[in-house]
Amino acid sequence: QVQVVESGGGLVQPGGSLRLSCTASGSIFSALVKGWYRQAPGQQREVVAVIAGDGIIKYVDSVKGRFTISRDNAKNTLYLQMDSLKPEDTAVYYCKFGSTWGQGTQVTVSS
Repeated sequence: QVQVVESGGGLVQPGGSLRLSCTASGSIFSALVKGWYRQAPGQQREVVAVIAGDGIIKYVDSVKGRFTISRDNAKNTLYLQMDSLKPEDTAVYYCKFGSTWGQGTQVTVSS
């Protein structure tokens, strides 16, 4: 039984946009801390953006002003809107609810 489903990855040109979605079952979505992480080839997984239960949001410096994390509690869904994408944003992106990870979705930024 799949409890976390990610979608929205793909191939986009530099400067383009993508929106990632991550839907979880209620018990998993209720985790206080929710976030997006990414792992590029040969690199360690890094945090991209996190949102706490009180709504406080933090971004890694490299995506500030370009990415936006949001949540829809009614839909049990976490989003990552990614604008002005750069080749260095290419990675597998993972959502995380508490200690539960999504399966990952590939984002490739290339002309």
